[in-house]
Amino acid sequence: MTSSLTIPAIGFGTFDRRDNAGIDAITYALELGYRHLDTAQSYETEGECGEALRRSGLERADVFLTTKISAANSVAGKLVQSLEQSAENLGVDAIDLTLIHWPVTPAGRLDMPGYLTELAEAQARGLTRLIGVSNFTIADLEEAKTILGPGVLANHQFERHPYLQNQKLVNYCLQNGIAVTCYLPLARGRCAGDPVIEQIAARHAVTPHQIALAYSLNQGLIVIPTSSKHERIKENFEAASIVLTPDDLAAIAALDRAERQINPAWGPTWDQQPA
Repeated sequence: MTSSLTIPAIGFGTFDRRDNAGIDAITYALELGYRHLDTAQSYETEGECGEALRRSGLERADVFLTTKISAANSVAGKLVQSLEQSAENLGVDAIDLTLIHWPVTPAGRLDMPGYLTELAEAQARGLTRLIGVSNFTIADLEEAKTILGPGVLANHQFERHPYLQNQKLVNYCLQNGIAVTCYLPLARGRCAGDPVIEQIAARHAVTPHQIALAYSLNQGLIVIPTSSKHERIKENFEAASIVLTPDDLAAIAALDRAERQINPAWGPTWDQQPA
């Protein structure tokens, strides 16, 4: 069963936060109050996260670390060793949450029994406190449940923002005790200029980017925005204090148009979205 370890609701995404500029951005995020860093083996930013954590002076227990297993390592015989390397890159003894990044590759589906069994082994060894997945469909989650049993997956990370709300998948996760982390919660900035979001932002005296984040946060979901700019990092973090009204939430819900930003040709057969 999953542990009671809490995943902070607003995290700092570290895709493309490489080298000294990346360390600076991550360190600034920690100084501001972010206590959740999201990285991945394929991002090649685990080292930057570890260095920023050291520079911050924060206690290890105060910062929640998530990483994702790459496709090349999502196979039996490689996963545990790769996660040991991730922990070394981060400079920690154990990672808080480890996700399978994708269930498929350009070459086809990965061996789910193989990688999930090894992921569970990594958890049993104490190498990761929680385990989860990313970019899974409901069918994938159902298959995972038959392999691991119910209540084992703690988190599912997938694309979710006002223009792709993935509500069917969100509902499935919440009904099954799986916390939801929304990646690309700002739809790559596309929410700015939307008349509905702009009007709500004006009423709250905040930015449209903050409203986009607040939309998922107000529904009890986790968001992991990123930026290299200090002012935007701060702006995103402050979205956690915004309380939207039922009318605000309903107006944003009506913006859903199944507009996916990440949709590789080899990706899974996504769950049906509303027209």
